Amino acid sequence: MLKQLLIFVMLLCNLGAIEKPQAQFIASGSVTDLHYKDKKLYAATDAGSVDIFDVDSRKIIEKIKVSQITDFMGDVIDSKIYSVDLIAEKVLLLSQGKKGARRIHIYENATLKLVLPDTKRLFIAKARFLDKNTIILGLLSNEIISYDIQKQKQNYRIQISQSKFSNFVLSEDKKEIIIADESGNLKIHDTSSGTFKNELSGKNLDNVFAVDTKNGIIATAGQDRRVVIYTPESHSAYFKTSSFLIYGVGLSPSGKIVGYSSDEQNNISVFNTITKKDLGVYGNNKMTATYILFINENEFFVATDNTTINQFKIK
Repeated sequence: MLKQLLIFVMLLCNLGAIEKPQAQFIASGSVTDLHYKDKKLYAATDAGSVDIFDVDSRKIIEKIKVSQITDFMGDVIDSKIYSVDLIAEKVLLLSQGKKGARRIHIYENATLKLVLPDTKRLFIAKARFLDKNTIILGLLSNEIISYDIQKQKQNYRIQISQSKFSNFVLSEDKKEIIIADESGNLKIHDTSSGTFKNELSGKNLDNVFAVDTKNGIIATAGQDRRVVIYTPESHSAYFKTSSFLIYGVGLSPSGKIVGYSSDEQNNISVFNTITKKDLGVYGNNKMTATYILFINENEFFVATDNTTINQFKIK
């Protein structure tokens, strides 16, 4: 009888267990963005560097550093890197420039080249490659710019809405951009022309902090404490509520698994987007998760406004 009672108590404990990370990576500064390719993890930091980790050894094997800047007080400080992206052997870095403006570098063949200076006075929140010669920029003014690197000119510049810009994500084929803002609605535009295609609305009632898309499924992280799952092809959508503001969200490559920041203890909750079944809670995150990156169906990275990056495995 005592043995059965112990087994029962252990089962109850396991049901509420919070999974710990299987590995940790320590970056040079607080992490602002992540990218993964070929067993290398690229971490953008506020210390003016993109740290490149070997995932197997968990060690930094290379750093891409941008030059320091002078702030409003006249002090020389590190240039915060806001986003990092890759295409082929090119690395795209969006960083802080003078007087609040932003600048863009491309790193290739061990050379860092400035391709968009802060003198252009563009207040860019996020940048991604469309192809080797074209980048797409999300501005704090909630405008989207397609920029030709070689010709050094804008292909188009469009105003998405009057709402405050939050985030964007590209579809996997890079043909569509999904923009999130404080309205709670998602706007979908064609990346080649900037043409409006669709709007997803009615589920998030306030600012959407983050958005991700994989395999035709879209997930959002909302200030209204809702993580929303959209499947536009089947015209379906639903949401789950959390006990706290949801700042980060990430989908697995198939779109069947989603992770989101779910409580004040900085835990990540994971569930199946098709069955809605909960798959676990993952903790030991130093601060609220700002970026969740799945590298396959079972493993994901979590970055917070801290130097520690956690790697988790779904059991």
